[in-house]
Amino acid sequence: MNLRLDLAYDGTPFHGFARQPELKTVQGALEDALSRLFGREVTTAVAGRTDAGVHALGQVVSTADAPDDLDLSTLRDKLNGMLGPEIAVAGVNPAAEDFDARFSARSRCYVYALRDAEIPDPFLSRTTWQVKGRLDDAAMNEAAGHLIGEHDFRSFGRLPAPDASPVRRLYELKCTRAGDLVRIRARANAFIQQMVRSLVGTLVEVGAGKRSPEGIPAVLRAHDRAAAGPVAPSKGLCLVSVEYDEGWSRPFEEDD
Repeated sequence: MNLRLDLAYDGTPFHGFARQPELKTVQGALEDALSRLFGREVTTAVAGRTDAGVHALGQVVSTADAPDDLDLSTLRDKLNGMLGPEIAVAGVNPAAEDFDARFSARSRCYVYALRDAEIPDPFLSRTTWQVKGRLDDAAMNEAAGHLIGEHDFRSFGRLPAPDASPVRRLYELKCTRAGDLVRIRARANAFIQQMVRSLVGTLVEVGAGKRSPEGIPAVLRAHDRAAAGPVAPSKGLCLVSVEYDEGWSRPFEEDD
């Protein structure tokens, strides 16, 4: 049976999603739990391979290793008992034979949260980046407008191999403010490694007055990682939802 699992997790204690020898990862914990329940080795595919410290609200995983006679009615609760509270399984459902969490996805939506208040909030410290000084979110949105569309984004990330394509289609990149909390939402068909956090780091430099919105097209044309801003800390980033033909893995709103 091909199975789809919808997950949320606090990425703080994990060394990313992907399994790594002798390190705590989301994939490692999930596959180990599924293997124990299924009585067989399990491998999974994932919509968004999040880095160490990155969170998720609408992650999607698939596996073709589920037994055909599996009782799905209790599987979600069993998994939550084994994986919680750091990983929460929101849904477990049979999927079409050709469904693959990664390759069937049409787009991914991430939200990055940061605060520019004078005093840090300890209750948000695991999920937001605390920056110094008030950010000009209007300038950040002006800069973001130059990045929408299909571009070579090698200035904003790392490629897994020299021959990998750096071209991605960015559908949405915008900043919203609620008091001292600024959220940056990015939606694309896919992202290269560290792309969202590099976009955020560059927009924060714009918001801090360290670079102008008009200079962003030159950063794109440079095709050089050194031309963009720093990589923002992982703790502020969250995979909010993944889009498939049948809809989003999780509805998202302006305040996500």
